[in-house]
Amino acid sequence: MSNTITLPQRPARKFLPENFKLENWDSLKSYYQNLSDRNISSMPELMSWLADRSEIDSLVSEDMGWRYIRMTCDTANKDFADAYSLFITDISPQLAPVSNELDKKLLESPFLAELDKGDYKIFIRGLRKSVEIYRDENIPLYTRIQTEEQEFNTLAGEMTITHNGNELTLQQAASLLKETDREMREHIWRSISSRRAEDKEKLDDLFSRLCVLRHQVAKNAGFDNFRDYMFAALGRFDYTPEDCFSFHEAIRTQILPLSNYLDKDRKEKLKLDPLRPWDMEVDPSGLQGLKPFNGGVELMDKAIENFYKIDPFLGECLDILKQMNHVDLESRKGKAPGGYNYPLAEIGVPFIFMNSADTLRDVITMVHEGGHAVHSLVTRDLEYSAFKDTPSEVAELASMSMELIAMEHWDVFIEDKEQLRRARRQTLEKVISVMPWIATIDAFQHWIYTNPGHTTEQRTEAWKKIHSAYSNPEIDYSGLENAFNTSWQKQMHLYQVPFYYIEYGMAQLGAIAMWKSYKEDPKATIKNYLAALKLGYTRSISEIYETAGIKFDFSSDYVSELSNFIKQELENC
Repeated sequence: MSNTITLPQRPARKFLPENFKLENWDSLKSYYQNLSDRNISSMPELMSWLADRSEIDSLVSEDMGWRYIRMTCDTANKDFADAYSLFITDISPQLAPVSNELDKKLLESPFLAELDKGDYKIFIRGLRKSVEIYRDENIPLYTRIQTEEQEFNTLAGEMTITHNGNELTLQQAASLLKETDREMREHIWRSISSRRAEDKEKLDDLFSRLCVLRHQVAKNAGFDNFRDYMFAALGRFDYTPEDCFSFHEAIRTQILPLSNYLDKDRKEKLKLDPLRPWDMEVDPSGLQGLKPFNGGVELMDKAIENFYKIDPFLGECLDILKQMNHVDLESRKGKAPGGYNYPLAEIGVPFIFMNSADTLRDVITMVHEGGHAVHSLVTRDLEYSAFKDTPSEVAELASMSMELIAMEHWDVFIEDKEQLRRARRQTLEKVISVMPWIATIDAFQHWIYTNPGHTTEQRTEAWKKIHSAYSNPEIDYSGLENAFNTSWQKQMHLYQVPFYYIEYGMAQLGAIAMWKSYKEDPKATIKNYLAALKLGYTRSISEIYETAGIKFDFSSDYVSELSNFIKQELENC
């Protein structure tokens, strides 16, 4: 690690004043009016216009980013909540129609044909779709949706349990499910479930309101349902809903049997009958859970060392975040759940947020978000801000590949070889077990939004049917049916980023292929990995995957091939 790294600086502003501060929409509108009124009579003038728009869009995006980061770091802070709310109630609604008009101005430019090639081709393709589905009447709906989505953070951030006189967040409590004391594990699991159950009706009502609002957005834009609207809004040009169904089936037939086998093996090793949900995190050999670090500072330092061992450039990326204090890693009361890497478009240095509880899972989360951070840093110098807005299928390839590649150097976290073997096996088992869950959540979303107007009871029945199709019968939920039937409520993506989940599965397949390549030729793989990430979104998903040296493919045959590779690696652990 180095303390002599040159830290990135915000590029000098050319359109906005250097000391410009975004207070409200009034402080912005004259600059957007300038872009709207400007006469563009040549290709150089168009490029200058694009540069100015990129600059102001980057500032606005980063300002929103910091408001979101502060609000999620402390959901109980009213000032942070108000600042975030101001953006979504004052700035965002005013910005949406202005941005749409600027999009149309670009698309109507006589110089567009000259621009619509090379790096700009993918961007313009997406722009056309965005203008096509834009509706003024959806602006107030989006404001209401964002306000409702924020409510999920508030509810989740307040969830705690008490254990041995200590108040624990649910993330901290979940780490105790790795303990060897089965009675204690059951107590913790039931306590977590009971706490979630306290807010069941609130979460049901919140989600029902979101479903109604989202469906109206879709109808306003001319779509039959929100699923079809989101495929357009997310720019899913490379695959269709039918391809998603093929993915679900490939996971069910090729991955689920291996996941079930691993659970059966767990049951036999633990000598338990039946296997209960609180038995799924403890080590099957009856050993205490791994503790690869102690606290957020050590997690960050070891992650940096981990990345340096893969490639010096990767280590420097995380080092930059540490030196710029762009991290908040430890779980605490009042902090929103989950983890993310938030790109900050103007400075180009992202922020990593997570809820660490000193577990192996936290190591995986850290290197996952670290992969996103690398992606942000290698795209910071792309010519236009929109080029950095990569689709999730690519963004998650960056992060999930790093989960597996970093595992090759986890001796920085775990020195003991036997413990390291355990860590790798547990990680690979998670790779397998999460795939059916991804298919479950995605299939559930398809049902939710193609069945508008469904009741809470119908939604529960649909979840039970879908979840059961991807669940292992080895796990006994007798007497725990309510927890099983509401388990979807813990999935943040359903509330806040609808249809952003299958990308994890697609990218997981790509990550397995990247890891396989890394084991064969580390240097070439990292070179291809970085080359792919540097493209941002200037090429199609398939082309970016091809640059990385892998395929964008989720056919049954391809899933089977990668599943067999994982199976072989598990046998070697």
